[in-house]
Amino acid sequence: FPGLAAIAMVEASVEEAGAVTTSRRFYLSSAKLTPERLAEAVRGHWAIENSLHWVLDVVFREDQSRLRKGHGAHNMAIVRHFALNAVRLAKGKHSIKTTRKLAGWDTNELARILSPAR
Repeated sequence: FPGLAAIAMVEASVEEAGAVTTSRRFYLSSAKLTPERLAEAVRGHWAIENSLHWVLDVVFREDQSRLRKGHGAHNMAIVRHFALNAVRLAKGKHSIKTTRKLAGWDTNELARILSPAR
């Protein structure tokens, strides 16, 4: 690995229903990191994973998309990000998933989500 400056292992323990599960994740870095900076980078990575990628997969079923060639996959990713941001801004009392479904069922709800004045 040219440019490799650090190899790190993060061990995480999760207690659920009285059972403890431990997992280890390994990271490669081109930057020399202190343990504190490494922890920030790992938390930042998982914050993005949990707030964006997980939502795109669960709400928009992104992992089930079969677009693989040409510009289709990239274009649809842009459309999904746009839609997710619009729904997040307008979601109100409903979940993101429910707000998205309501917009698909009701053109007035869709217009509300897409209107610039909120």
